[in-house]
Parts: sequence; structure tokens; C-alpha cells
Amino acid sequence: MEFIKAKTILSQAKNGEKWYGIDYNMNLYRGCSHGCIYCDSRSNCYHIENFDIVCGKENTLTILEKELICKRKRGVIGIGAMSDTYNPQELKYEITRGALKLISKYGYGVSIDTKSDLILRDIDLLKEINRKNHVIVKFTITTPKDELAKIIEPNVCVSSKRFRAIKTLSENGIFVGIMLNPVLPFITDNEEDIKGLVRLASMSGAKFIHTYMGVTLRENQREYFYQKLEQNFEGLKQKYRKAYGNRYYCSVPNAKGLYKIFTMECDQYGILYQMQDIIKAYKKERIQDEQITFFDK
Repeated sequence: MEFIKAKTILSQAKNGEKWYGIDYNMNLYRGCSHGCIYCDSRSNCYHIENFDIVCGKENTLTILEKELICKRKRGVIGIGAMSDTYNPQELKYEITRGALKLISKYGYGVSIDTKSDLILRDIDLLKEINRKNHVIVKFTITTPKDELAKIIEPNVCVSSKRFRAIKTLSENGIFVGIMLNPVLPFITDNEEDIKGLVRLASMSGAKFIHTYMGVTLRENQREYFYQKLEQNFEGLKQKYRKAYGNRYYCSVPNAKGLYKIFTMECDQYGILYQMQDIIKAYKKERIQDEQITFFDK
């Protein structure tokens, strides 16, 4: 793995209070090898060349520790928004594990985005952090069907393995749920799959599912997505062009109706889906645990 220079690791989150209540953002790697056909991080605006090649950052943990010491607020650190921190390189280099050790050491919380069941390796650290601050884990799952997942997310563990990872984390007291983002028009936007995904989420102990019922497409990313559509879904590229043109946000057909079905299913299973409710729930759980611990002393 190539290592690139980095001046900083930790950055202030923009509108973090509206996005899982995070205070800081951190991407420990640059690029991603998952090969998801819809990934927004391919967009030119992020200036990442050779996006499919994962690069590390020189002196990551040394820089991070200095930044953690300097921050006044021991807030929640978001990890993995641009690049899945549990990529195959993490098995060897354990940069993410090292970062979690530092997060625990200095009393910060963590909010992790991933598609990989490699996160189960770090349950011990997540539980340790959870005793001191807030922890939330978000698995991206776009379809309940493993065969379809292999097409749209070819180099990552299939959906069924992600559901099993959710179950393990939930059983270990970690607040965990699903980002049903994106929902791909004409591919994953059917009522049967949405219902099936919510049911499997409930069976796995997921506390929440968040979705925006569409996909974003912009320069470079759009071209890559259309190339993959031509390879795997005959005639679908033309259907997208006709329906969306060069639009950035592409909502699924009947988005309102499908979202209503989604929320009804979530309500039936007691699964949260509004962002403000998700934030309140995982931070409230931490407060309640502190109170129980205090009164048990």
C-alpha cells in the first residue's frame, strides 16, 4: 500500500448535528477498493485520483493523537464517510484499530460508516469506547439480495454477512443500524425488497434505518455508474438518461409512496428512521447507562 502525506487527520464536521450528531470527521485511508457502482466519492469535486486504489496516510496515528489532545470537546468522531475504514488493507496495517485505541484513550465517541464485517474484530474497543462516550455503527445495505449486492457492491461482503455483523454488534450492546443509501431507481426500489430489508434489519437487532430514497449522480461518478449499468443491466443507462438527464439528485419513481411503505414497516418493527430520533436514541442510551452505573454503585 502506498502512503501519502497528510497534515491533518481530524476535521470539524459541517452540519454534524444534523448528520448522526457527529462533532468531527476523520478518513484514515484515501480511496476505496469496494468497487460500489454508485459511490459518490468518485466525483471530481473530491479530487481523488485512482479512487479504487487504497492509500494510507503517513504518520496517521501520531498526527491523530496530537489533534485529539488539543481538542477541547471530547465529541463524537465520524469515520468512513469518504472511504470505508475497514478495507482489506486494514487487516495488515490496523490503522483503524490504532485510531480506536486513541479515541478510547482520550475519551471521544465514535460514529462509523462501513460495509465490512471486519469491524467485528474491534468489538472490544467499541465496547470500551461505549463505556466512556457515545458509539453508533452504520452499515450501508442497499439490497437484501446477496446476488444483487455482488453486482452493485462487488468487492465487499454480501448483505447477509452485514446483517450477521449487525446482530453480533447489537448483542454486544453497540447501537447499530442501517444506511439504506442509495436506493437505486429501477434496481433496488421495489416494495418487496424494501419490506424484506426492514424485516431482516429487525431480526438482526438493528435500531434504525435511514434512507433518502434516491441516488446522487455528478461528474465522473455518473460516467462510471452508467458504464457499470451498461455492463450489468441492459437498457438501463438509456432509461436513466431519459428520466434524469444530468440531474444531481435522482429520486426513485413513486418516492413518496415507497417511503410511506418503508416508514410503515419500520413502525411495525419498532425501528427508528428519522435522523433526530436516531441521534437522540444513541446518545440517550449512553446517558441511561451512566445513570444505571451510578445507582448500582
